[in-house]
Amino acid sequence: MSEYHNPVMLSECIEGLDIKSDGVYVDVTFGGGGHSQEILKNLSANGQLFGFDQDDDAKANADQIENRSFTFVQANFRYLRKYLKLHGITQVDGILADLGVSSHQFNTPGRGFSTRFDGPLDMRMDTSQDLSAKEVLNEYEESSLHKIFGQYGEVKNAKTLANAIVNARGQRSIDTIGEFLDAIRKLAPRGRENKYFAQVFQAIRIEVNEELKALEEFLVQSTEVLKENGRLVVMSYHSLEDRMVKNYINKGKFYGEVEKDLFGNQLKPLRSITRKPVIASENEINENNRARSAKLRIAEKI
Repeated sequence: MSEYHNPVMLSECIEGLDIKSDGVYVDVTFGGGGHSQEILKNLSANGQLFGFDQDDDAKANADQIENRSFTFVQANFRYLRKYLKLHGITQVDGILADLGVSSHQFNTPGRGFSTRFDGPLDMRMDTSQDLSAKEVLNEYEESSLHKIFGQYGEVKNAKTLANAIVNARGQRSIDTIGEFLDAIRKLAPRGRENKYFAQVFQAIRIEVNEELKALEEFLVQSTEVLKENGRLVVMSYHSLEDRMVKNYINKGKFYGEVEKDLFGNQLKPLRSITRKPVIASENEINENNRARSAKLRIAEKI
């Protein structure tokens, strides 16, 4: 499982959950199971852990865990409340989310998440869904592509990029990563090509998987199912996700200022445990390059 994904800030995540041995916990991004297995070490026979993941490969990892305290749920975390209820759970003691793409997904050419390999334009975390990166690039209107690259990738030349894609697909369908990179290569700033392509791929991936919408739905539901003093531990890897998590923890909403009651008391469901986001140590970053962009935020249900 460690070959699937090396869990980032493992000890910090476990410490943040403040695990009770007989508590009920949820790892909503099971992946390779690294965080889940560490949570299970801290649970007694009376404790429970639910692992969520929509990926078939993650399910294969979950099938290797033989622990009566563990239950795997093959679903997107945006359906957290629904599936917990199906298992008779309405309140939990802690929730962990390690957002983004697993190392395994990045390192599998057929999944289409990485610019390092040629392969199909896929990027689906749930391989049973219809929409893939190929449909986005070949069928979306130019204005929609412009919006996606600007908002989700924060690409500075998003309009020019959208126009280049529409012109390229007018000649022939863009079916592979190689064909896509060839179509946009001249637009990448010299010396910063890899960062540019990463931003472009991030934007497409977020659109394909509705990542920000799913995150918003998950965060709202997490506060509904957390017990009083229950912990929410969320690790993000880019500013769009981190901003959403920060705003929801600090303000109880994603945009605007925190609301107050008639007495001036803030109306929000969480209080932040970490004044600033926790970042990985220099040693961990040296051992696991993915940790360099990770930001960990910990909150407690009021």
